[in-house]
Amino acid sequence: MKNTIGMIVVALLSAVLSIAGYKYFEEPQQVIIREEVPARYTNFEGNSSSSTTMTSKGATPPSDFIKGANKATPAVVYIKASSKGSGEYWWGGGGTGSSTGSGVILSEDGYIVTNNHVIEDADNFEVTLNDNRTYDAKIIGTDPSTDLALLKIKDKGALPFLQFADSDQTFIGEWVLAVGNPFNLTSTVTAGIISAKGRNISILNDQYAIETFIQTDAVVNPGNSGGALVNTNGDLVGINTAIITKSGGYEGYSFAVPSNLVKKVINDLKEYGEVQRGFLGVDIGEVSPEMAERLGLSAAEGILISYVRKNTGAEEGGLKKNDVINSINGVQVKSVPELQEQVARFRPGDKIKIGFFREGKQQTASVVLKNMNNSTKIVTSSTKGDQNIAYELGFELTELSASEKRKLRVNGVKVKSIIRGSKIERTNMDPGYIITKVDDKKVSSIEEVLDRINQAEGKVMLEGVYEDYKGNYYYAFAKED
Repeated sequence: MKNTIGMIVVALLSAVLSIAGYKYFEEPQQVIIREEVPARYTNFEGNSSSSTTMTSKGATPPSDFIKGANKATPAVVYIKASSKGSGEYWWGGGGTGSSTGSGVILSEDGYIVTNNHVIEDADNFEVTLNDNRTYDAKIIGTDPSTDLALLKIKDKGALPFLQFADSDQTFIGEWVLAVGNPFNLTSTVTAGIISAKGRNISILNDQYAIETFIQTDAVVNPGNSGGALVNTNGDLVGINTAIITKSGGYEGYSFAVPSNLVKKVINDLKEYGEVQRGFLGVDIGEVSPEMAERLGLSAAEGILISYVRKNTGAEEGGLKKNDVINSINGVQVKSVPELQEQVARFRPGDKIKIGFFREGKQQTASVVLKNMNNSTKIVTSSTKGDQNIAYELGFELTELSASEKRKLRVNGVKVKSIIRGSKIERTNMDPGYIITKVDDKKVSSIEEVLDRINQAEGKVMLEGVYEDYKGNYYYAFAKED
């Protein structure tokens, strides 16, 4: 018995000594991804910045993702964007002077959607397809407010492309695939589930940024920016845009622009070259629990109106301060990002139905959306260029409302604000001035004012009125100093 116990002790000691020796002499193996910035776009290595499978409703998870992967991968491309200039960029995919990312073919004639930050500041675009065919691409339009861009390539045959899915009909817990073409690796496919919708991660710096991301735990790594998020059928649910990471690698949080918003933005860029953004004309915020209790709401949900701007669609539709918006065209909205996404799907001039809570009662209002100039007119690439003239001169213009025209008995364009130190300020003009003539020619719209100024040579004479003062007022300035 003693001999047996002794043998066991010796065996245990030998095993312990063997393991210790291995640990001492063998180098430990580690895989390290270095990243100093916690939040960034998916193609940045060193920069911050319509059928579904509803597992949440008891559906059986798929046993594989072959169908979705086979359908999606041929339509996802590799994009290299470079600049002819001497400026240097330090972008994760391409190094000095270039950026790389992914893109998604949306039509057989070669329209490709990607992220704006993939092609920003570049003027040469090279697209490589899944089968290694390479094409030069031209830029059709960009929208920094959603971080989307549209490119176009030419091919004699029919290109593979993806169909849009309805992102409103995606659900938390639903399986999705992230398909990209990072670093020209032909394709990568990863699977995960939707873990949240309507996420705002404050990564876009545009003044009118719309962040209402689909959050997923599908693995998305550098180089995947502009790639596809698809359902198990291989239909497009979103465009992969950003990840949140502390280590620089994948940590379970990736974000995609929802397909319904992508579809609207891309259609605008194709048709007009610019996104037609409709505005309600209100200042808004989230509803706090204290505010919900004070207003008699059953939950701290919805969007609180803190201010209604004059002559906007919201004012004309009857919305007031402290109204709580909870639906757009019957679609429930619980947060500011959700409201922004729904409104962003419409153009100036579109009428939408708004559900809101006021003084203990649920009510509805019809609102006609307007553009940033308080007009229902469509903005094109050329008219946007004309609007830059107004900015350079130093004033912001807005259309007169129907009630203002009746009250003042004039047609014209109102000066909404004046930039300090600008040419317009040096004329001693005040905000509120209503321009009725440019160089003695009548004007009744912003487009007409800017067109007259653009055509003028030398000195420009403005004629107009103020609401609270009698008589006409004249201001002159030279287009060129």
